Amino acid sequence: MKKLSFLTRTSFLLGFFFALDKGLAFLRSIIIARQFSLSFELDAFNVANNLPDMLFALISGGAMSMALIPVLSEYLTQKGRPAAWKLFSRIANLAFVVTASLAVIMAIFAEQIVRSKIGIAPGFNLQEQRLITELMRLNLIATIIFSISGLVMGGLQANQHFLLPAMAPMLYNLGQITGALVLSPSKPYTIGPVTLPAYGLGVHGLVYGVIIGAALHLAIQIPGLLKYHFRWTPSLTLRDEGVIEVLKVIGPRLLTMFGIQLVFIARDNFASWLGQVGAVTSLTYGWMIMQVPETLLGTAIATAILPTLSEYAAQKDWVMFRRTVEKAVRVLIALMLPIAAVLAAGLHPLVRLVFGFDASGTALLTWTTRAFLLTLTGYAIQEVMARSFYARKEALIPLATIFIRLGLYLATGIIVLTFFKSLSAPGLALAELAATVEGLVMLFWLNRRLPERVTAWDSLLRGLFAALIGGTAAYALALYLPGGAVVTAVIGMAAGALLALPFVWKEVRLLFDL
Repeated sequence: MKKLSFLTRTSFLLGFFFALDKGLAFLRSIIIARQFSLSFELDAFNVANNLPDMLFALISGGAMSMALIPVLSEYLTQKGRPAAWKLFSRIANLAFVVTASLAVIMAIFAEQIVRSKIGIAPGFNLQEQRLITELMRLNLIATIIFSISGLVMGGLQANQHFLLPAMAPMLYNLGQITGALVLSPSKPYTIGPVTLPAYGLGVHGLVYGVIIGAALHLAIQIPGLLKYHFRWTPSLTLRDEGVIEVLKVIGPRLLTMFGIQLVFIARDNFASWLGQVGAVTSLTYGWMIMQVPETLLGTAIATAILPTLSEYAAQKDWVMFRRTVEKAVRVLIALMLPIAAVLAAGLHPLVRLVFGFDASGTALLTWTTRAFLLTLTGYAIQEVMARSFYARKEALIPLATIFIRLGLYLATGIIVLTFFKSLSAPGLALAELAATVEGLVMLFWLNRRLPERVTAWDSLLRGLFAALIGGTAAYALALYLPGGAVVTAVIGMAAGALLALPFVWKEVRLLFDL
């Protein structure tokens, strides 16, 4: 039996733990949905997460960690682990100071940020805006914790250690589940023989669960730091050569992440003007459902290949660099298209069963999710393309393309609100096809920089044909097969996936040899 490649094993490891994490995330969402339904309180919780999430993503979660991994990989290869940890300490110290300072400023001006016409929730009334302000201020505590935890993930991944960083999001979800089951309810919650206490904190309890989850997210990774002999350096400087090198990448990456987060803020801003209770939540949950396959394949593969691409780039081995990127692109295009089609076909009864919404709420979430599934392949390709440029330390390309994406999203969102308001949340979800355009533009620019082009036309054709066959079969069986709606939907999706599989078998085999 052929031995799996390191990247394949790493991708499967990440995919496995991402699957567990998504399972917990769904359990958390189901518990919260059944407690709060499609209500303003749940909309407020989701809206209040946006700016703290943006701050985390900008300072450490996405910006610094992705800029840090290529530089740390180079340090580990050329200067050794002690020098790499010294650089890591200086970056972590800087990230903590900046995050804490911005969190304090954001907390002081939270009310103005919420109420402003260009803010996060201008369409809600005064009482609703006050609740969002309270929740957002609490959320900033978790953001400060994440300012370190997110960088620790990057530091361990640069050491080719993926296990504990992959487990950390699971602990984060467990913290949120604790908030939902113990802190939020006003009555004790019984699970089998166990009766959990209740503290009656309502939606505020969900935010306290976020804080607990953030602390667990950091704690689970500490053994990894000990394993690789981490030594903290209490130094804060902008004159270190490594810090300067990271900051050269982090500047454009910071603006890139800012652009990405503006898309999410604009989404909730647009949704607040729809005048429809549950619009924000349906966008949040629809995005979450789409992110399951995107995370299990797209994020897992992209995360696994970044350190390796960084090593190839440092060695100027562009042949292996291109080959690795092309394998990832072929796998993602061919597999994501039929996955999206099959999921869209059998989604409706599963949404009704899992979330327990009424008929109108179920329909809204189903169509919003289907719209998001149209963006699935584009998001996966965009993840690989972005990491390809960061591995080359060419952060200006993702910076340019995110503003192309943001411009397209804003224009489409304004058109939906102005002329097609009846499309509601699904219309705003469709606007995120801008991410597909972003991924294609990056692929075009990457090909101009490589000695040989990354191509995947045959994989695209096979993926489209598999999507047509699999999606049609799944929908027909779910619709016409006798039996309960949930059972026929599951059978339809399983049959659709099996029918699609032979058409993309070449890419499935390629997945085992990344």
